[in-house]
Amino acid sequence: MKNLINILVVTFTLCCSSCADLDIASDGRVSLNDIFNRYERTSAYYSNCLGYMPQVGFTYENTNTPLASFCDEAHDANDNQDGPVSKWYKGYTTPEYNPLTASYMDPWSHYFEGIRRCNTFLLCINDPEMATYTFNEVEKNGWIAEVRVARAFYYLQLIKRYGGVPLIETPYETNHDFSTDKRASFEECADFIISECDKALATVESEGQSIGFRWQINDNERGKLTRAFACAVKSQTALYAASPLWNENGSSKYTWEKTTEITKEALDLCLQHGFELYSQAPDPAIAQNAYAYYFITRSDPSRSWDRETIYETTSWRSNVWKFAGTPITNGMEKAGAGPSQELVDSYEMIDGTQPILGYSDAEHLRPILNTASSYDPKNPYANRDPRFYASVYYNGAIRYLDQPNGDVVETYVGGNCGISDKVTDIRYTRTGYYMRKFNNFKSGIGQDADGLMRIFRLAELYLNFAEAAYQAVGPDGQVVSKVGAEALSARDAVNKIRVRAGIPALSSGMSKDSFEKRYRNERRVELAFEEHRFFDVRRWKILNETDDFVTGMKIVKEEDGTFTYNRIKLASRGTNSEKYLLYPIKQTEVAKMLKHTGANWQNPGW
Repeated sequence: MKNLINILVVTFTLCCSSCADLDIASDGRVSLNDIFNRYERTSAYYSNCLGYMPQVGFTYENTNTPLASFCDEAHDANDNQDGPVSKWYKGYTTPEYNPLTASYMDPWSHYFEGIRRCNTFLLCINDPEMATYTFNEVEKNGWIAEVRVARAFYYLQLIKRYGGVPLIETPYETNHDFSTDKRASFEECADFIISECDKALATVESEGQSIGFRWQINDNERGKLTRAFACAVKSQTALYAASPLWNENGSSKYTWEKTTEITKEALDLCLQHGFELYSQAPDPAIAQNAYAYYFITRSDPSRSWDRETIYETTSWRSNVWKFAGTPITNGMEKAGAGPSQELVDSYEMIDGTQPILGYSDAEHLRPILNTASSYDPKNPYANRDPRFYASVYYNGAIRYLDQPNGDVVETYVGGNCGISDKVTDIRYTRTGYYMRKFNNFKSGIGQDADGLMRIFRLAELYLNFAEAAYQAVGPDGQVVSKVGAEALSARDAVNKIRVRAGIPALSSGMSKDSFEKRYRNERRVELAFEEHRFFDVRRWKILNETDDFVTGMKIVKEEDGTFTYNRIKLASRGTNSEKYLLYPIKQTEVAKMLKHTGANWQNPGW
């Protein structure tokens, strides 16, 4: 469907308030009555309601680029090829052309289509004249709960991108008065999302059964939504609602105190039901550490070994080897998203000290070195946070871990993966780095062994709580939720993440401002390339500080075998002004709603 109006118009005959009037078998189509009076068709319709989950990863344009390339995490090697990346960097976004959506999907129509299907299901499954099949009540109530949560999640995806949107809870009747429609506020949308998740969580638990709304599902049930998924939706929604973009003046009901309660309860419920951070050390011939191994393996819905993943994309593997690969990888097509120097600078030293404290110039070419750390600018990749080695290919990195002298990645000028500024060299990095997270070194032609991106995982819930808690009660204030789990502070939550990563815990007594810097850095590193940073810098309202440009590292190998490291500034981007805090709504949609309601629904600046 092209837009919300069309979605609603074409479904009038399918979505009247009385489902019993919807038998349209005379033209050969299956009517809703034929669907909801049969088990198999009802089950299929329920599954279809869950079919609008985002296909995260390398899906943001037709040259297979991740969201990281559209923020300060990375710079894409397709920067000068005619296409969405180049247009984004040059600021060629308009209400009718958004490089992020032009070649994959339009979130506005995609998620409203999903919402429409969910609305139809929830109406018809509860209509005794329509749903005449005698369903197992546990299974039926489980379906209803999942569809409620799916609808809530679709709304979350919309408000992250567009801000407040119209709340449509039931299918429109044929005589619907469009002049009464309005965009709900972000807060109103957050209320609805959280309320829907709460209603789903109030469904009687059916643990130990193979049906119903459960905490744990089986390996053959990938794609089903769980209670943990509902908790994650609540946690992220509350965090966004309390953030400066939507509560800068403190007028929202989503205070940091309220958000602390919501995020702590969501975290505690997951912990009480067996979720935990993945920490099992792998064979070093397979992956460098637990963090690295976690991201190159498929999740385990039954949680026999992976108890961290809440929901993993059900689409294809990430294909880093192919679309953000190193030139020494057989079958790679392009270098893609090259990690930025700013991201590399964010990784701490193994002893927990920060190597770089900032920059003394506006172009980030003169870093402020932390003299209290062991950072050596002549050997900049030594003794760093283990997550760095799991996430980034750098000059000197070993690619083939199962070989004692496996191919060494050479990003210096003229190396086997050497940096290039030639516009036609899309197989070579622009930043001096290549993406490693999700990439299994065994991947190549005939064997795609890369991992899949997690949409929700426990680490995010720890970080969401930490952000709310330090804002509400400071870094060390202890918080207990109403579900009765252990007390936890913001610092405790962050330290859970750090200890799993293999770096020292943060010490007590930090000021709120000092902790905020460390927290934001921790979130950036832990969730790198997982489609959080793009939205984080927007909800924090620091886009103007982060997304003007990124830098890279140009390395020259001298005749004596030593290296000279030179930071380079890449071309400025036109996407860090305030209007880029939100997506534009397509102008055709805006014009239609202006005609019907008299209100301009377009986002500021567009």
